[in-house]
Amino acid sequence: MNSGLSDDGFLGGRLKMLQPVAGYRAATDPVFLAAAVAAKPEESVLELGCGVGVALGCLLHRLPSLRAMGLEIQPEYAALARKNMARNHLLAEIVEGDLQNMPTPLRAQSFDHVMMNPPFFEAGRHSPVRDEGKSVAFIEGDAALAAWLATGLKRLKPLGWLTIIHRAERLSEILSGLDRAGNIRILPLSSRQGRAAGRVIVQARKGASGPLKLLPPLILHQGATHGVDGDDFSKPVSEILRNGRALPIIG
Repeated sequence: MNSGLSDDGFLGGRLKMLQPVAGYRAATDPVFLAAAVAAKPEESVLELGCGVGVALGCLLHRLPSLRAMGLEIQPEYAALARKNMARNHLLAEIVEGDLQNMPTPLRAQSFDHVMMNPPFFEAGRHSPVRDEGKSVAFIEGDAALAAWLATGLKRLKPLGWLTIIHRAERLSEILSGLDRAGNIRILPLSSRQGRAAGRVIVQARKGASGPLKLLPPLILHQGATHGVDGDDFSKPVSEILRNGRALPIIG
């Protein structure tokens, strides 16, 4: 293995993913994202900004018959995503390219589901990040959040589902970008009981007209404070992170 890479386990070690030691490193967000996608066997899914393929890998571990594709702008990460799919015996087509200049293999396709974990920070509102991989993953470039959402909706089939995980403070922007969607579900993710949500998972259906629903928060950790060695994830969260269980939002 390249000394610049680490071999990391996800889903209790069921998935082994190569990641750059110094670059962007996936943690729990892509696992939650994959768990929230309410796909059915043999449906199609596209991930915008797939990185090294952690979210796609988690989703395919649960639903191996999906027709899966990932779009990634950074060549090194796209190459790692292909390698990670192969070494975990998963089938996904990874396309290198820019979501604002959609590569030919994706232009004529539409999907039952689109999922995304876009850069969290707006350009100019965050301290510079030295590592290019981290910078692209964390700080918006030419494609702002609105562009991610517009592209995701465009790639969906009628009544297809878009799923996004993002910082809670940008929820208003997310909702503004989903004006062509309905049946919106918002799931706050709170680190502990009584604390404000740091993340939200938002799901919306293209062309639908159903009402918005704000769901009870998913509490990630047990207790008011961290009081044990190791992790203290709540039981439902542990089932998602360790065993690849789904996180139902649609209902």
